[in-house]
Amino acid sequence: MELAKSFEPHAIEAKWYPLWEERGYFKPTYATGAAPYCIQLPPPNVTGTLHMGHAFQQTLMDVLIRYHRMRGFDTLWQVGTDHAGIATQIVVEQQLKAAGLTRHDLGREAFVDRVWGWKEEAGSTITRQMRRLGAAADWSRERFTMDEGLSAAVRETFVRLHESGLIYRGKRLVNWDPKLMTAVSDLEVDNEEEQGRIWELRYPLADGSGSLVVATTRPETMLGDTGVAVNPNDERYRAFIGKTVRLPLAERDIPVIADDYVDREFGTGVVKITPAHDFNDWAVGQRHGLPALSIFNLDATVNDNAPAKYRGLDRYAARKAVLADLQAAGLVVSEKAHTMIVPRCGRTGEVVEPMLTDQWYVAMRTPAPATHPMWPGKTIQQLCLDAVSEEGIVDPQTGERGRVRFVPGEWISTYLHWIENIQDWCISRQLWWGHQIPAWYDDAGNVYVAMTEEDARAQATRKLGRAPVAFRRDDDVLDTWFSSALWCHSTLGWPADTRELRTFLPSSVLVTGFDIIFFWVARMIMTTTLFTGKVPFRDVYINAIVRDAEGQKMSKSKGNVLDPLDLIDGVDVDTLVAKSTANMLDPRQAERVAKRTRTHYPNGIPAFGADALRFTFASLATFNRTLNFDLDRCEGYRNFCNKLWNATRFVLMNVDGKDVGLDEQAPRSYTFVDRWLLGRLQQAKQDISQHLDGYRFDLAAKALYEFVWDEYCDWYVELAKVQLARADAAGDADSARGTRATLVRELEATLRLAHPFMPFVTEELWQIVAPLAGKRGETISLQPFPVARLDRVDHAANARMALLKDVVNACRTLRSEMGLSPAQKLPLIAAGDAATLRDIAPYLAALARLADVRIVDELPAGDAPVQIVGDYRLMLHIEVDVAAERERIAKDIARHEAEIAKAQAKLGNERFVARAPGPVVEQERSRLAGFSATLAKLREQYARLGG
Repeated sequence: MELAKSFEPHAIEAKWYPLWEERGYFKPTYATGAAPYCIQLPPPNVTGTLHMGHAFQQTLMDVLIRYHRMRGFDTLWQVGTDHAGIATQIVVEQQLKAAGLTRHDLGREAFVDRVWGWKEEAGSTITRQMRRLGAAADWSRERFTMDEGLSAAVRETFVRLHESGLIYRGKRLVNWDPKLMTAVSDLEVDNEEEQGRIWELRYPLADGSGSLVVATTRPETMLGDTGVAVNPNDERYRAFIGKTVRLPLAERDIPVIADDYVDREFGTGVVKITPAHDFNDWAVGQRHGLPALSIFNLDATVNDNAPAKYRGLDRYAARKAVLADLQAAGLVVSEKAHTMIVPRCGRTGEVVEPMLTDQWYVAMRTPAPATHPMWPGKTIQQLCLDAVSEEGIVDPQTGERGRVRFVPGEWISTYLHWIENIQDWCISRQLWWGHQIPAWYDDAGNVYVAMTEEDARAQATRKLGRAPVAFRRDDDVLDTWFSSALWCHSTLGWPADTRELRTFLPSSVLVTGFDIIFFWVARMIMTTTLFTGKVPFRDVYINAIVRDAEGQKMSKSKGNVLDPLDLIDGVDVDTLVAKSTANMLDPRQAERVAKRTRTHYPNGIPAFGADALRFTFASLATFNRTLNFDLDRCEGYRNFCNKLWNATRFVLMNVDGKDVGLDEQAPRSYTFVDRWLLGRLQQAKQDISQHLDGYRFDLAAKALYEFVWDEYCDWYVELAKVQLARADAAGDADSARGTRATLVRELEATLRLAHPFMPFVTEELWQIVAPLAGKRGETISLQPFPVARLDRVDHAANARMALLKDVVNACRTLRSEMGLSPAQKLPLIAAGDAATLRDIAPYLAALARLADVRIVDELPAGDAPVQIVGDYRLMLHIEVDVAAERERIAKDIARHEAEIAKAQAKLGNERFVARAPGPVVEQERSRLAGFSATLAKLREQYARLGG
């Protein structure tokens, strides 16, 4: 049986993945008695491509799925994509713009049809890329948040929440993108530190008795001020509380109020309050009953609530006009530079405007009605707190208790902080792509929420006593996070009572990043618990965020983004430069990025293969918040794949066609080396399983790496060569059979241990090795994961092997100390327990490159270096040409004396010591000390040789 000389990952990956998928290995079996294990993939945007964060996260999920499938669990990795409302609409609108069109030219229905067409054409890119990574997901159950089943679940959820009084429509302050013309979630807002300006403006008191000076970074919003605030403990302004000021330019009287929100140290200690255009001001206004006066249209131009001369101006043009008029009136006290945090929409780069608009909300602190079928009187906030408490929640329908656990545990505090301070959730978006809100309005302005328009019309007819004259649907769509919040139960068939829902809810673990604990994790807990009575998942594993090797955030502007497929397939430097600078409008930035790319990857990126990339990710998956991704690790683990490949080639060459003891009646003789490896494998099995059960992928990868590389390949394979050679020479079939059985059986088990991490190379090798080990099966992925049998650990063999390792290493140290070449073989003279030394002598001769091993009671007297290992004393015997050795050492002494003289001359020079940098002087002192110590040893050696 032959195996190619070198490991070529691309051909292997292309061969095995289609077979795995076609044969249905990734589907659940619903086998009687099999415990369920389910992971829900955080659905990537349908517009997206695989990035390093995806690849890292999906590797960890795949390791868990493959591990549990091999352990006999009935596994489901539920995958799918998110319709990504804003991102997808932007993509298609950009296409229309290139053709000189807008969505309004097409109309809503035609535009949505166009988006669907684009999705069908380009929307499966990321799922194809996931297959390249080896994702063992059930693709037959792939879902899309806009498909028919999930859309029905969205409508059902909205209607039920509305009927329970937990969804309402109201006018509130939201993040508004004037370019997209929609509300956006906090997750879509990037708060960036920028250099701006701060102005101090004088507001005259209405009674003419003086003025207050306010500090602001947005003078244009003063046109919407409805109050001025000071801190109640600020002695400077206590007398002003309760008075009114005359708002400049707008000529309105507004009150001076006291509120702890005001920072006495910021600016003048007096702030303007604009409830309609600042979230903090909104809260202050609510506390003090101040009106909220909006002065912007939805496109961020000034509306009719402002004085006539500013109407129609863009917000930044209005700023200039307002400042000019204030300056002319002598009301600008100062202007200076100011570092500020600016909220920008992550999709458009536009500065987000807090805007008072009518939106739909989910009520977080409103109790469910007494008639609620599962949670009467409970608030969503309380359900979210109960779900992570020690007691958890009890399913009202089944009585089963469920609880969500965070791993690492410290992330629970992040979750609790947000839930305890939770606000009502704005779920409406002013887009066309998404789930259109199932609400209709009649000609009288009444709203009707229903699953269908027919049901809504029927409601209207009953309410009005007639058919409505006009009837229109709400134009808004739901926030993408609303449908994503249903992911854990909607993808399993809810609201129907499906087999999948009964089997796989709660899912076992959610693998996700800490940045969406609020936006997704918490909201899945809300909806799944509210509607099913079960928690959505038992564990939430918070993975690290991938950064570059220097710890910098990966970004296109820095040019440090890596494409996982480039790491799998390899890429030349010119292509890498072209990709890193694609779509960069600023030529200077493109030049900087190109230069950085050529500096960091002068030869491009070699093809590491999926297995090496996956193992790299696993090895880096600590409990830290971030991981620094280093290509050198990929190179190392590509070598690891090669190591496993070459070890298998060695095994095949030595066992194929030979008796490996498949007949259990055949006598086999096992050495302490064989028994040591068997026990060492049991420990590796236990360590890997324990670490995977505790989500310590890094420690599991380390345990696997150390066993394969250090124990099996570097030690056992070399020792097995000795055993086979001795057995063949002696005609000892039993010993040969024992060694071959150990080689092939432990290799087969090792391949199963490694499969969750490196599925492709292990499948390829297992198909060849398994028959030799007496194993049968279509695929390694359905084979049992090795289970530790610690009763097979032979402690006496372990002790003997530890001694052998120590003696080999001691011999290698002796060779190094004596400056021997690798080809030079010398006898070892060893004193200690003779029986033990005779047992390990054949291995020593091979691994330490010895001529032979001579066992004595006492080492001979002499000056040769000695190594002591426990009760054993070791030395290498060498015949020395005394005259030649004296001559060599004399030359070495002269060279060191010359170096010492030079160093002493430098250090004796006062100008050098005074003027040279401290580290340079210290380095010279270190050199002098080093040369002096070596010289002393050389003189001792020279003296021993009679010099």
